[in-house]
Amino acid sequence: MIKEWIEEYNPKDQQEALAALREVMQEIALAGLQRGRFFEKAAFYSGSAQRIFYGLNRFSEDLDFSLLETTPDFSLVPYFPYIIDEFKTSGLKIDIKEKIKNKITHIDSAFLKSDTLWNELLLKEAIPGISFMGSPQIKIKIEVDKKPPPGFKTEEKLLLRPFSLYVKCFSLPDLFSGKMHALLFRNWIHRVKGRDWYDMEWYIQKKVPLHLSHFLLRANNSGDWQDETISTIQLKNLLYQKIEAVDFNQIRLDIERFINDPEKIAIRSPQYFKDLPEYLIIQE
Repeated sequence: MIKEWIEEYNPKDQQEALAALREVMQEIALAGLQRGRFFEKAAFYSGSAQRIFYGLNRFSEDLDFSLLETTPDFSLVPYFPYIIDEFKTSGLKIDIKEKIKNKITHIDSAFLKSDTLWNELLLKEAIPGISFMGSPQIKIKIEVDKKPPPGFKTEEKLLLRPFSLYVKCFSLPDLFSGKMHALLFRNWIHRVKGRDWYDMEWYIQKKVPLHLSHFLLRANNSGDWQDETISTIQLKNLLYQKIEAVDFNQIRLDIERFINDPEKIAIRSPQYFKDLPEYLIIQE
């Protein structure tokens, strides 16, 4: 069954095969969380939600969730047995552990790791003729925001494998708000996450409106915007300032790992991203 799922991606090399297997594992983990009634308390968001449920044409690494209500003592640990059992039902063995942090934050994290042996054998069966270097192991980070910004909407999205189930997801305008918040305020000094820029372009191309009031609540919540209001012009000015500051070579290098055809991003340049905001649709 897993082999057939990987074959559906028609992977051409080791990188594409590993990305396909990662996404299959993400979907199995979602199924385990659903069995544990996790989505009564939380919603799925970020790049993987875009990819799995809304058709984003790039792969994503992590599983990110937000609680529906602030719960400081929330822990992922009670859901581990459901995730482990779901992988076992699919014939796969995984290890999952909660991340122990040195300081208190409002993010609860865990890491799910594949068993190297079945991983390598499965990939070789799915795409015979491709030589795999080393012993590939997949690690998926799972994060839950225990102190979510208010004002977002959710919707139930259907997932067809490993069985038919519904997953509670952020609505697209609120997903866009979260992505724009990450793009503008992600606190990385020497690293640029090109996936943020690629995803922003995807939202604009799809004519998805950005939910401005939710963006404002996120920015207030993170301490990155102090005013009680924000206008479309102010948002665009923040974006223009960011465009002037980023290294677009780093953007390209980051995103190339997650798309099948690097030629798709050949047009990306500072001028291109300066022109994109003219097509931004705002939902108040």
